[in-house]
Amino acid sequence: MATSHLTSQHRPSRIPNLIGGSFVDSKSLTFIDVINPATQEVVSQVPCTTDEEFKAAVSSAKKAFTSWRNTPITKRQRVMLKFQELIRRDMDKLALNVTTEQGKTLRDAQGDVFRGLEVVEHACGMATLQMGEYVSNVSVGIDTYSIREPLGVCAGICPFNFPAMIPLWMFPVAITCGNTFILKPSEKVPGASVMLAELAMEAGLPEGVLNVVHGTHDIVNAICDDDDIKAISFVGSNVAGMHIYARAAAKGKRVQANMGAKNHAVVMPDASVDATVNALVAAGFGAAGQRCMALSTIVFVGGSKLWESKLVERAKALKVNAGTEPDADLGPVISKQAKERIHRLIQSGVESGARLVLDGRNIVVPGYVSGNFIGPTILSDVTANMECYKVFYH
Repeated sequence: MATSHLTSQHRPSRIPNLIGGSFVDSKSLTFIDVINPATQEVVSQVPCTTDEEFKAAVSSAKKAFTSWRNTPITKRQRVMLKFQELIRRDMDKLALNVTTEQGKTLRDAQGDVFRGLEVVEHACGMATLQMGEYVSNVSVGIDTYSIREPLGVCAGICPFNFPAMIPLWMFPVAITCGNTFILKPSEKVPGASVMLAELAMEAGLPEGVLNVVHGTHDIVNAICDDDDIKAISFVGSNVAGMHIYARAAAKGKRVQANMGAKNHAVVMPDASVDATVNALVAAGFGAAGQRCMALSTIVFVGGSKLWESKLVERAKALKVNAGTEPDADLGPVISKQAKERIHRLIQSGVESGARLVLDGRNIVVPGYVSGNFIGPTILSDVTANMECYKVFYH
């Protein structure tokens, strides 16, 4: 993590907080550089939101909840209808920001935004989605009914790998249900969340309904501990998710934590070769493997030898390049630290007896020599006790 306390007139642009309907510069003395993983250029700087600013955001959300929860559902839906229209209008701009900060290809970035947009579209039907139930005469003279009510102030803590989609999983549904929201994007990729918040305000979202704060461990702990926050959604690593779940649940909050994954493909001997190889390569190397649904392990029933050459041939054909380049199939990984960690895992596999069928560690991308690039890599003869097998995607 690169921190900065720059005062130069030539410093990169600084990402604002959104508090009470206004985008405001943080008074924090600590800023984190947002790095383009293909070039190592500083794209912007994101603040470690101060405790006072965080409390102001929560207070704003709490105040807005009183009137927002009583706003007719049709009016809340109308905001979402306008919001989805604005996302479509700015799709290319959002995708370019995602690629610049996260590194994925523009095609993947478009998909990132579009998958989030689908959730916004889903939220446009909230009137029927949040209907309760009624049962008459369950006993003599007794009818029962249930209603769905908003909880209050909710929060979302987001990872780096889907800068648009995951925030859009969280706040559109929450606010359309009548909650207010505190969004904490990843400090590595804050731009898309702020752009989406700008569009939400343009769509007519009242001040205080959506607030955006930034930072790392301290702001996450503040979200977990604040008594006015009633529920938290989290997507990210196992370590962070278990910490957030335990700390927030101890405070009586509702928590949903979507954490790391370990995905296996089982290939039967009679599987269609072309279709299978295409699916395996796309699942394993798409988005540079940086997604919880990425395929890390293939189990070949009857042995892998007959498949290896086909897999290597197909994987070698993938074009590794900066995400903004039109021919790129996969871009860089998010950081130098991530690249070094992957290198260590590959080497540990070799040292543990795995066979390195395809080595992508020494790839050089012309024009982007400083990028965090790793080419497709395949290890064979892997056993379940090897570190390269046991690791989860974070």
